[in-house]
Amino acid sequence: MKLGAFSVSLSVKDITTSKLFYEKLGFSVFAGNIENKYLIMKNGNSLIGLFQGMFEKNILTFNPGWDENATTLNSFKDVREIQQQLKNEGITLESEADENTSGPANLVVLDPDGNPILIDQHV
Repeated sequence: MKLGAFSVSLSVKDITTSKLFYEKLGFSVFAGNIENKYLIMKNGNSLIGLFQGMFEKNILTFNPGWDENATTLNSFKDVREIQQQLKNEGITLESEADENTSGPANLVVLDPDGNPILIDQHV
């Protein structure tokens, strides 16, 4: 199952401090808005999201339909197809995409240790 571009979404205490730290590790701002308390940072093919005050835990994030440059892929598995496959595998969903829609949607599952996995389609 191809889930799309991968990133780790970090719940940070101070976005400015975190931004400066990750810049020292070679990351640069790729997207987002520090005034809105979120940034997407990139180092080569590695992506991290910094989010202040938006969620409690760090999240593993996949973006169906995008590569690591947020470029739309010509062919990809829609989040609703992924959702159906997960259900067929017996995986419980924390939140679901509306199967009667198309385009952007997301779902959340928890791994066996309670780590949230967000599958977030933007196209």
